[in-house]
Amino acid sequence: GQRISKCSERVEAYGAIDELQAHLGMARALVDDADVAACLLHVEERLYDVMAELADPEGGARVADEDVAWLEEQIDRYAPERFAFVVPGENRASAALHVARTVARRAERRVVALAQEEAVSANVLQTLNRIPDLCYAMAC
Repeated sequence: GQRISKCSERVEAYGAIDELQAHLGMARALVDDADVAACLLHVEERLYDVMAELADPEGGARVADEDVAWLEEQIDRYAPERFAFVVPGENRASAALHVARTVARRAERRVVALAQEEAVSANVLQTLNRIPDLCYAMAC
């Protein structure tokens, strides 16, 4: 109900998440694995709740502990046995997931900047912290 500048931290934050959602959709369109595609779709859908919570801070929590726990389960499911630095570009899907990973980190930084000025739920912050890890795990 209130008007805010298009360059406010809040609009920058949910705009970065909107960009992330689009990159996740691109990655989903490129992956061959139906389980990975379904997982990415679920993340995309949950990002609507993240954006809604950021857009309407008085509207209550929309991102729950269970959402963060689900992401952590998916990271464990797809994580490689050993961490290694990877040069993106193994294939189109992997490259798209790495782009989504970097966009997710930028979105996280935007929300952290917002959280320095206004209240942001821990679940939103944790969700945005876990998505890049999931993208990395899926890309490997």
